[in-house]
Amino acid sequence: VIVGVAGGLFGCAAVQGERTGGAAAAVAACTGCEPFETTGSVVLRGGTVVGLGRADVVIQDGRITDVSLGAAAEGIEVVDVTGRYLVPGFIDSHVHLAYLPESAALLDRGVVGVVDLAAPLSFLAEDLAPMQVIASGPMVTAVGGYPTQSWGRNGYGAESSDANSAEDTVDMVISAGARVVKLPVTPDPQLSPAALLAATARAHDRGVKVVSHALSDAEASTAAVAGVDALAHTPTESLSPATLTLWSDRVVISTLAAFGGSDSTVANLAALHAAGTTVLYGTDFGNRNEVGIDPDEVALLQAAGLSAAQILASATAVPAAYFGFEGLGEIAVGARGSVVVLSRDPLVDIRVLAEPESVYVDGVRRGSTE
Repeated sequence: VIVGVAGGLFGCAAVQGERTGGAAAAVAACTGCEPFETTGSVVLRGGTVVGLGRADVVIQDGRITDVSLGAAAEGIEVVDVTGRYLVPGFIDSHVHLAYLPESAALLDRGVVGVVDLAAPLSFLAEDLAPMQVIASGPMVTAVGGYPTQSWGRNGYGAESSDANSAEDTVDMVISAGARVVKLPVTPDPQLSPAALLAATARAHDRGVKVVSHALSDAEASTAAVAGVDALAHTPTESLSPATLTLWSDRVVISTLAAFGGSDSTVANLAALHAAGTTVLYGTDFGNRNEVGIDPDEVALLQAAGLSAAQILASATAVPAAYFGFEGLGEIAVGARGSVVVLSRDPLVDIRVLAEPESVYVDGVRRGSTE
C-alpha cells in the first residue's frame, strides 16, 4: 500500500504485509513507515553511466537536467558515487501486483516500472505512484477459460462467449484504464479464432497492444495468426520453424525462471532471439516472489544468448519505448531521475544488476537495499 500524505508518501513493505499475509515476511520490512518526498534533487558525482562513460548526473525536482563531467547545480545535495556504475531503473514487463502487492519493496530494489498482466478490474484504479504501472486488468477469456478456474478465479479473467462479447470486454477493460490487453490462448475452453481476432482488432483500433499467455507451439502460432503483439511468457514447448518465423518481428517477455529455467524454454528464447524477436525482461512476479531485479532471470537471459548490454536494454530502454513508459529507460536530460547505483560494471558482471547499492526514484533515494 502507498498512502499519500501532504508533500510526500508513505511506502512500507510492512504495511503491505497486512494485505499479503506471510508473503511480505520474506521482504525486509521497515521498522517504521517513514514519509518520503515524491520528487527530489541530487547530484550523483563521479560515477560511470553505463553505455556513456564517466559523468555527473544532476536530478532536479525529479528530472535529470544534466549528464556531464563537472556538472554543477547550486544548493543541491551531492552524493559521491566515484567508482560506481549507474543504470536506469528497471522495468519488469510481467507482474501481478494484486496477487503479491510489493510495489514499495520493488522500488527499493530498483524496479521502477511494471507491466501488470492480470488483476481484478478494481485494481486498475489503484494509485501505486511513484511506481509506473501499465496494466491490463482482467484477462479477456472464454467462459470458464484460463485463469478463472485456477489461481485467477477471483476476478483475474473477464469471460466472453463470442466475438461480439469479446469486443465489448476489451472496450470495458480499456475504458476502466487498461493500457494493454491480455488474451490467454490455452487448451479449451478458450476464445474461438473469430473472437481472438475480434478482440485483438478492437484493442488495436483503440491504440492498445495485446499480449497472450500461450505456452505450446500451437498456442503461440494461434496467437500470432490472431494478430497478438507479444507473448507474455517464453513458450515451454519447443517451437517450430514456422512459429519462430511468425514471431520474428514481434515481442516475447522472458519469464524463464518462473518455469524453472527448463532447457526447452531457454532454447525457445534463444531461438526467438536469433530469429529477431524483441526480448523483454519479465519475471511473472506475484506468481514468483523474488523481490527486485531477479538474479535467476538475468542469468537465464544470459544462458539464452543475450549479451549483458542486451539484457540491460531488455529491462530499460526497450520496454520503455515499446509500452510507452514516461521518462523511464535512460539516463539522459529530460528523463525521470530513476537511477540504480551498482558496485561493478554490469557489462562485465551481469549478476551485479540484482545487487543495487542504492536506488533513486524521481530523485529520491529509496530505503536501504541491504
